[in-house]
Amino acid sequence: MARVSLTPFRLFAFAAPAVPIAAMGLPISVYLPPFYAGEMGLGLAVVGWVFMVARFWDVFTDPVLGLLSDSYRTRWGRRRHWIVVSLPIMLIATYMLFLPAPPVSGAYLLGWMVILYIGWTLLTLSHMSWGAELTPDYNERSLVQGWREGALILGMLLVLITPAIIDYIGPEDVGRARVAAMGWFVIILLPVTVLLAVTTVGERDVPPPKHVPFREAMAVLARNGPLRRLLAADLANGLGAGTMAALFIFVATDVLQMGAWSSAILLAYFAAGVIFVPLIVKISYRFGKHRTMAASALLNGVGLPLIYVVQPGDVALMIIFTALFGVNLGAGSFLLRSVMADVADHDTVETGNHRTGLFFSLLTMTSKLGAALAVGLTYALIDYLGFVPRGEANTALALEGVRATFVWLPTAMYLAVGVIMWNFPLDETRQRENRRIILERTEREAPIVPFE
Repeated sequence: MARVSLTPFRLFAFAAPAVPIAAMGLPISVYLPPFYAGEMGLGLAVVGWVFMVARFWDVFTDPVLGLLSDSYRTRWGRRRHWIVVSLPIMLIATYMLFLPAPPVSGAYLLGWMVILYIGWTLLTLSHMSWGAELTPDYNERSLVQGWREGALILGMLLVLITPAIIDYIGPEDVGRARVAAMGWFVIILLPVTVLLAVTTVGERDVPPPKHVPFREAMAVLARNGPLRRLLAADLANGLGAGTMAALFIFVATDVLQMGAWSSAILLAYFAAGVIFVPLIVKISYRFGKHRTMAASALLNGVGLPLIYVVQPGDVALMIIFTALFGVNLGAGSFLLRSVMADVADHDTVETGNHRTGLFFSLLTMTSKLGAALAVGLTYALIDYLGFVPRGEANTALALEGVRATFVWLPTAMYLAVGVIMWNFPLDETRQRENRRIILERTEREAPIVPFE
């Protein structure tokens, strides 16, 4: 199989859609739940339930769309047409969710969240699978996913500038203005970056997958040991990161009394993530992807409780803490996806089938399941403890309950990720052997032509 030249411009163009993808994902995790619970008046219990149900629906659709992505080829290949199809769905749903006309109901929020997640799944799943198929090389896959992760973190960083500016200006309805600005950011940037990617970067031609009945396709989970371990790690990572995202605004604003500094604090977090992604990629070359990811998760688990050192109103210390924590931001996410490409190759060796889309759909499914549980369970818990968003009379018990949930649940999840991934069975040596087997089979059956 001829090698594909991954030039810096191609990598940039491929990664570009990750900027608006992240600009969508961050508000959904951090800003939309408090916005609909507070400014839109739906309350914690309703919003937690809606986001959990919407995510569970998304979990169901992920493997279905993954199988579709693997199965239908056009003259553009297997991935890019799905990215284009996702555009109108994403743009309409973004407008309806980020610029709602009050009053809104739980049904309104749920309906548009379901529509948004359909488009988002088509976009993100196709983009990740496309990236996994750009190169068969163990380390180049980390490079591709590192570019994508860098773009994701850059998107979070850029979209956070808008609420930080709005917090500084201080309009009358700050929460509504924040969300609207982030919505317009996505609506404007998404079509531009998708057009750049699909017209600049082609696809490597890979053999079409054999038809596999849906039940048999799902049984792959039970038969593939590395896949089970990776999905368990991704579920734990999603639950930990989702809990922190869902509660951050409450911790920063109500517990630690950071006021208008909350968006600036997040900026420090994601800025550190952008800066240190290249270093994490190089570390993974030296020590292996699974060991790097395990060490990163263990450091997160050990470091997160240090937030108890931060006192209410101590903005400078909070910024330092979040920036240090942000150094580790990108490791888990992009390394999980890079390892999943290796797991898909392992499945190809064992079964003779190419099911990258299905495998990445399972990965997005577990991360979304973790995020769904994070919002649903944590919002129900802090509501039970009597916490009121932006409430003036929150009890000490309610505030401490929010901070304890923010710290200890993610800590346990990150430690679990470290344990699961430390001795992961697919290392660089095993992956190179898998690629050798796949290459020999492919050359016997039919040559594969790289994109140019």
